[in-house]
Amino acid sequence: MTIQIWLFVVLLVVVLLVGGGVGFFLSRGWFKKYLEKNPPVNEQMIREMMRQMGRTPSEKQVRQILNSMNQYK
Repeated sequence: MTIQIWLFVVLLVVVLLVGGGVGFFLSRGWFKKYLEKNPPVNEQMIREMMRQMGRTPSEKQVRQILNSMNQYK
């Protein structure tokens, strides 16, 4: 009887660990796809942010900022 209880506990722990690992990798993959489709910052956001700071950005400045942000991905 006690062997069955220990077997149940061990199987429960193994199932929880495997389920947690699979869930982690599935959610990580989904989140990466989401960020590719909906990037956190785009050119329009950079232009608007610079306008709010009182600057009129040139296209070169916008590209520089966007390239520097994409470098760190």
